[in-house]
Amino acid sequence: MSKDYYKILGVDKNASEEEIKKAFRKLAHQHHPDKAGGDEAKFKEINEAYQVLGDKDKRAQYDQYGQTFEQAQNGGGGGFSGFEGFSGFGQGQGGAEFDFGDIFSDFFGGGGRQQRQKRGRDIEVDATIDFVESITGTEKHIELSKNTTCDVCSGSGADPSGKMKTCPTCHGRGQVEQIRNTILGAIRTASTCPECKGEGQIPEKKCSKCHGAGVVKETEKIKVKIPAGIPDKGTIRVSGKGEAVKGGASGDLYINIHIRKDSRFSRENYDIKTQKRINLTQAILGDKVEVETPTGNIKLKIPEGTQSGKEFRLKGKGIPHLRGFGKGDLIVKVVVKIPENLSGKQKRLIKELGEEGL
Repeated sequence: MSKDYYKILGVDKNASEEEIKKAFRKLAHQHHPDKAGGDEAKFKEINEAYQVLGDKDKRAQYDQYGQTFEQAQNGGGGGFSGFEGFSGFGQGQGGAEFDFGDIFSDFFGGGGRQQRQKRGRDIEVDATIDFVESITGTEKHIELSKNTTCDVCSGSGADPSGKMKTCPTCHGRGQVEQIRNTILGAIRTASTCPECKGEGQIPEKKCSKCHGAGVVKETEKIKVKIPAGIPDKGTIRVSGKGEAVKGGASGDLYINIHIRKDSRFSRENYDIKTQKRINLTQAILGDKVEVETPTGNIKLKIPEGTQSGKEFRLKGKGIPHLRGFGKGDLIVKVVVKIPENLSGKQKRLIKELGEEGL
């Protein structure tokens, strides 16, 4: 009976090699007979389809003969043998190449690939600062309750007065091996030794503080420098200040910065925006006014005839660039305050000015 290999893998006929490989990987994970709920017959069918579609020449032959492909190959046109022995899944064997390491690691304890170096968990926290602090930079103290390296045994888990000895379970290799009989035949797998956790050694006498764990739960205060110019929702990474782990590197600390809003200022990229209210006389005749900035007051010259809403850009008075490329600008928007409740005399003077075309 002919089979539709594309349908078996759930891909269309125009699928790329990568799409076919991904489809096979997903189905192999799902149906492997050594996995809970696995289906040996389905797994064999999936493998058979991938042997053909995962090989460029065999796929071309399959596409040419269509649904008569099986008959064509069995009649001598193809010369390869379906599922038997998983032909084509190892390197250097004439079929489609695929790395089973990732699949095996899911149900054989991680023996498919070389074990990665241990690393502690990263920690993510939030910190809130004022708008002015984001412009000038500041320091914050972060208090964390986390696993830290034991200060008695320096993370070894052994009592300082004792020694380390070779692990009797793995004999110093850090891994234990076992042989499993599968549909692939006898497979040797390796997993991290449960006794020494992959270190190959265990203490003769465990540390009295951490009881051999190498880490203890403690509260640590960390001083963090927040750079000038950091934006809202910016993140600072502090290397090695995350969770500690025995026999490996500590994780990192990630601090998400939140900036409180300031009614006086707003930020646009590296520019600071603010407003300055002036009276009608200042707008008409001009003046020098004092403008508040996050780092102190400065003088701003208002020319004669300044219109309400006019913006003045003061170069280099804005936010420092994080990479040290100077500063943004300070943009001051002038708002002319129209007087209210004028006296009779004031009204007459303004009326006279209006009659003169002012």
